[in-house]
Amino acid sequence: MRSTDEVRAGQVPLRSGPTAAGPAVNLTRRPLLRRLLLGAAIIVLFIVSALLLSVAIGVEVGGQAALLGVLFAVLPVGIVVPALMWLDRFEAEPIRYLLFAFGWGALVATTVSIVLNTGSLIVLSNVGIDAEAVGAVMIAPVVEESLKGLAVLLILWFRRSEFDGVIDGIVYAGVTAAGFAFAENILYLGRAYAEMGAQGLVGLFVIRGLIGPFAHPLFTMWTGVGVGIAATRTRGALRWTAPIGGLLVAMLLHGLWNLAAVAGIEGFWSSYLLLQVPIFLGALAFVSWQRRREGRLIGASLAIYADYGWLSAAEVEMLGSLRARKEARRWAARVGGRRAKRAMIAFQDDASGLALLRVRMSHGSAGPEAPALERQLLHTMTRCRAALP
Repeated sequence: MRSTDEVRAGQVPLRSGPTAAGPAVNLTRRPLLRRLLLGAAIIVLFIVSALLLSVAIGVEVGGQAALLGVLFAVLPVGIVVPALMWLDRFEAEPIRYLLFAFGWGALVATTVSIVLNTGSLIVLSNVGIDAEAVGAVMIAPVVEESLKGLAVLLILWFRRSEFDGVIDGIVYAGVTAAGFAFAENILYLGRAYAEMGAQGLVGLFVIRGLIGPFAHPLFTMWTGVGVGIAATRTRGALRWTAPIGGLLVAMLLHGLWNLAAVAGIEGFWSSYLLLQVPIFLGALAFVSWQRRREGRLIGASLAIYADYGWLSAAEVEMLGSLRARKEARRWAARVGGRRAKRAMIAFQDDASGLALLRVRMSHGSAGPEAPALERQLLHTMTRCRAALP
């Protein structure tokens, strides 16, 4: 343990930054005009996409069927999104970026996919090819996974400071895919009701909403894995090959799912049991392993701050375990009420951000503002600790 005098003198593995007594600094500030233009462009894009999508769905299935589609399509979202938030418990992503990801999937990716997929069907039909089968298995996976993956790349490009690795990639990709599945389900469920009535609606809901609610997130998560790997590297082949490889895996899985769907009910169940279920279980094991790995990484990264007196060994151990974090929040609420619980939550969140920032700095993928942000997080954690009983 370093002496208190050394810590106060600034002999820590950090560069200069804001002091504990100094004013808060917005370390991610961008020119106001750029932020306003970017925000306005996103809003306009979402509004235009929403209008086009609403018209397309309304024209194809009608108002009543579309409304029923919305009601049934919401239910799978209530299954998928909480599961993704459970995965993201160590370091929750900002709500505004998650909303962007969901909106991109539900509005932009879906609308553009409808246009491109419909155009491809027209072209394939004119050349005498089985448009439905080829479009579903060969065209749709390429179009849809590329558009969903673009959201993850945009978040990495514009908000790299919020992208810490594979878990973040999976979460952003999964939320984007959940948005896409939500909008797509409105169309498919509405079409089922318009063509086959309530029986068709319920039957399709069972398949898409209950049996396969994780289908789209399961595909797109591999794009997120690839982008997450690239986010932790500044050079080397993986920086470019990992996102491409992840996207190709997403397309392959999507194509296999669609192939099962066009193979008839027997082909679907055989593929589902022999292929899709094992893939899902494998993906579940992978993300669980990644979350445990993230906990170990947080503990190891924070250990250096314990060496210099910023954290205690007990705090480092607590911060690397979800169970210990939960117990710490319960203790804070029990002895200090809501104020103390909020302070503990803030302390844990800032510690996760600090640990993952240290990882990016060690990889050379953190921006020039990283040293100042590092010191600010340390001082913020100190103030949170002071608010605890």
